Amino acid sequence: MAFKDILLTLTNYPDPTPVSVLDDAVSIAATLGAHLAAVSCEVHVEVPGNILSGSIPNISGIIAIEAEKSRNSARKLLATFDAAAEKSGVLHETIKEKCLTYQVADLLVEYARLRDLTIVPVPESYDQWYAEAVIFGSGRPTLILPEAPRSRPFELGTVVVAWDFSRAAARAVSDAIPLLERARKVRIVTVTNEKKLDTKHSAEELAKNLARHRIDVLLDQVDANGRPIGEVLETYVLSHQADVLVMGAYGHSKWREFVLGGATKSLLSKPPLPILLSH
Repeated sequence: MAFKDILLTLTNYPDPTPVSVLDDAVSIAATLGAHLAAVSCEVHVEVPGNILSGSIPNISGIIAIEAEKSRNSARKLLATFDAAAEKSGVLHETIKEKCLTYQVADLLVEYARLRDLTIVPVPESYDQWYAEAVIFGSGRPTLILPEAPRSRPFELGTVVVAWDFSRAAARAVSDAIPLLERARKVRIVTVTNEKKLDTKHSAEELAKNLARHRIDVLLDQVDANGRPIGEVLETYVLSHQADVLVMGAYGHSKWREFVLGGATKSLLSKPPLPILLSH
């Protein structure tokens, strides 16, 4: 299945998503020939009645001011997106919602379940709750975009697949085929001596499977040598100047807290490049 319907989640509060992320998302949609919908939620803080009763002076006024900041930021962000998409000739739409702060993640998951792919920018300034919620709750692939400034515009030059013969990795490869088909180079990397692998020949068999999709790949093995797997993968993608990393997302949620696998946690906390994650 091709990616023809993509969702971009935009944060407007407390800090707005950088414009560079909008440009990257538009470039991705243009590359894939996809429709791109951007959603941003005007957030409101719910305050317990005992606080509103007067323990903090003018709390109602403060809440109203912050809500107005969020509202204005969402409008500006969506207008900037609209202009960027229009300039690039990308079919697009903007969606502005209104909800309480704790409802944002669930709202994004609802929209993500109805799209082929969801692009989620990941900031360095606060936690990754929205990204984690979409990855594990949408049932669809998620493309994580780092908000840190990039040295070059997005392209599909080299795509790296992190392969360990797990269910999550198999799901990620299947979901990523529309990207792999368009990449100039695809590398499959298996990290050895990090955990027991179920089979020794799965990378070769995966290469045969992808060849039937007319995707030629290069196979690599990297010895973990005692290093955390997230560090190994980051070093690998940077040394090969990869444009996208494809990997399975490991983890589960309980009581709205995510317990993440080592590589997922490491790379999601500070992604060095766009990462397509599937669960």
